[in-house]
Amino acid sequence: MSVASRQSYCQEYAYHGRCFEGAPSVSRAAELFKEMEALETRCEPVVVDRNLILYGAGDLGRMSRRYFDSIGIPISFVVDKNAETICTDPAWNGVNVLTSSQVSQLDKENSLLAVCISTAPFLPIQQELAREGWTKIVPVYDIVEAYTDRHPLSNGWFAPKFNSLTAGNIQRTLSLWHDDVSRAHHLQFIAWRRLRQEWTFQEAPIDIGNRYFIPQVVGVLNQHERFMDVGAHEGKVITRFSQLTHGKFDYIWAVEPDAASLTTLESALAAVEKQQLGRVAVISQAVSNSVRSACFASGLGYASQLTPLGKEQTEVITIDSLSLTPTLIKLHLEGEELAALEGAMNTIHSTRPIVMSTSYHNSLGLSELPLLLMQNLTGYRFYMRLHGWEGTAAVVYAIPEERHATCD
Repeated sequence: MSVASRQSYCQEYAYHGRCFEGAPSVSRAAELFKEMEALETRCEPVVVDRNLILYGAGDLGRMSRRYFDSIGIPISFVVDKNAETICTDPAWNGVNVLTSSQVSQLDKENSLLAVCISTAPFLPIQQELAREGWTKIVPVYDIVEAYTDRHPLSNGWFAPKFNSLTAGNIQRTLSLWHDDVSRAHHLQFIAWRRLRQEWTFQEAPIDIGNRYFIPQVVGVLNQHERFMDVGAHEGKVITRFSQLTHGKFDYIWAVEPDAASLTTLESALAAVEKQQLGRVAVISQAVSNSVRSACFASGLGYASQLTPLGKEQTEVITIDSLSLTPTLIKLHLEGEELAALEGAMNTIHSTRPIVMSTSYHNSLGLSELPLLLMQNLTGYRFYMRLHGWEGTAAVVYAIPEERHATCD
């Protein structure tokens, strides 16, 4: 491939960015959103039409390998700066692990390189790899979005041009966040989903390490919490909660319908329960806005979920149907969060818990999910935080005002 052809090819798949100093006020956020609305985009899913190479052998890389294996797309090899140590990881058995310098220029020019890193900004990674001679460099989730008919994972969705109703709802949401950092993170989220632009605000850094337990939550926790972890997976969030409360809490309900996760989850809960015997329970049903039976895709790790692609039938309940009294609710449900919140409104109104909900699995996180809370909960402060790049790991937080008053 000639230099001119390579430059043209790189431009076709270029992702763009903008950098701002301060976090935006309500009026500035409105201005920036209007600028965003006026822009056109060529965003679309990326089909694997050549050799596929993964870049990054961490958690997302390992998940991506399992994903591509499950949909029948072979991986040529994986590239990682720490290839020498990573090649001994059992997760990469049968796959060559190389550094970029070990890859031929022919492979760099003719392969699809899927970046499997969401804990760092994409643009600097893309630019560095382009300087090394790679030509088609895309986030792995942009590829995933081309195969949602085969697998329910859909973290790479694209937001279409907004109609007047959606735009109005987003503007309203931007105005109702409690702080400017939330507005910055909301705009970053929209810019990636709508334009595949990577916006950064120097005064609103992405918080990789504190998902769910941001300072505004940790600062109001007490030793009598009743924690409902909806989508508990393998219990990592519960373990962190127990650490933060020094093992002192009133009750934990771990809601997890995926049988493949339950063994690890129960081991994590056993360690937590040593300090609080009889105060931990597992609820193995799925959660939504109605009681029913539904298709569930199991054994997919974080991506296990209610979906028409699921091959199993599972019992679905609502949070309200459990008649529990949580003081803290966390939801991570691969896109079912809004429905689960709809089925939890009586519980939330009666017990006024802190709510922490992921909002990045589908377009409902643009405004519908936060607005459900904002329009139905009085006396709450609402925050949004990004805990990952590329529009991932977005969490909406709702904290009762009285919690702050107790701690002030």
